[in-house]
Amino acid sequence: ADSPSSQAEERLKAIESSQDGFYLAEVDLEMRGPGEFFGTRQSGLPDLKVAKLSDVKVLEEARALAKEIFQEDPHLELPQHRLLARRVADFWRGEGDLS
Repeated sequence: ADSPSSQAEERLKAIESSQDGFYLAEVDLEMRGPGEFFGTRQSGLPDLKVAKLSDVKVLEEARALAKEIFQEDPHLELPQHRLLARRVADFWRGEGDLS
């Protein structure tokens, strides 16, 4: 494992080399690890896998598509949304897999 002083030096080098907040956050995330997404473990919520910050574009597209789906079919009752409805239900029961 890196010593505290080598970790501090690595952080300082990252800050010195870039003013890109997303890059710096990703460096920090790689050094510290994701920890628990919600801070304290909450009952009923599965562990979340953390995406790379470089995946922001894909995440934004997925969010926009999800918003469209829920505007069209808020209760996921349309036949084309049956599988999605099952996956959402699985997720909230702690049985879903976000990978």
